[in-house]
Amino acid sequence: MIRGEALCKRFGDVTALNPTDISIGTGKITAIMGGSGSGKTTLLRLLAGLEKPTSGHVWYGDEDLCTMPVKRLYELRESMGMLFQYSALLNSLNVYNNVAFPLHEHTELAEEVIATMVAMKLEQVGLRGFEKLMPSELSGGMAKRVAFARAMAMDPKIVFFDEPTSGLDPISAGVISTLIQETSRKNRMTSVVVTHDVAAGLAIADHVILLWQGSIIAEGPPDAIRESDDARVQQFLQGRPDGPIPFSRSTTSYIDDLTHKPGTIRLES
Repeated sequence: MIRGEALCKRFGDVTALNPTDISIGTGKITAIMGGSGSGKTTLLRLLAGLEKPTSGHVWYGDEDLCTMPVKRLYELRESMGMLFQYSALLNSLNVYNNVAFPLHEHTELAEEVIATMVAMKLEQVGLRGFEKLMPSELSGGMAKRVAFARAMAMDPKIVFFDEPTSGLDPISAGVISTLIQETSRKNRMTSVVVTHDVAAGLAIADHVILLWQGSIIAEGPPDAIRESDDARVQQFLQGRPDGPIPFSRSTTSYIDDLTHKPGTIRLES
């Protein structure tokens, strides 16, 4: 359904994603996993058209997302859903209007029809009856479920999930993971899930892509990832602090920075 070709993204002197080829299968759940700063969210934003790559292409069928006119991009986005890491609910709108927002913006449906659709989406996430609550009155898990309902409001063909279980208790995380899996299967929807939650990612995915320092180091079905003999993969899966993946991402000498030797960065007062 989506194909990334030599995708690369740089922010100044920092390379967030090295030239990468990626393919997202139609009707499948693809989990993009990796530690913090590995390039997961950058890759997701490129695939969703929220960022322009420094170089490379994102193909939706035979259309290049990176060069298409803005009007066509907006049309294409109507077939996409997005669940942001921190839910990104509109604080001035209640639960009903947050879920109804895409329908109000992109359709001319009667309010009675929209109300029925909102009720269906909220029932799906177990929150029907909470329509009048404001985002500030929701728990983290409830906010994620409202955001899920909003992402599904237009019955999208593809949904992007950015850290959908981040910051949630085990039960809420399990609910969100189950919702992703069941909704994708029932609706034959294509799902791209960015997560550092090893258990959730391997449990729900049809295909796993593991990133490290902006490059793909492993990909395949969950069982192939579990059985990988790559030390970096096993360190990530097991959460070991010691191994080939270092905790520090610093690129300069710590001693040089402390002693302000030539070529190092000096903080201005």
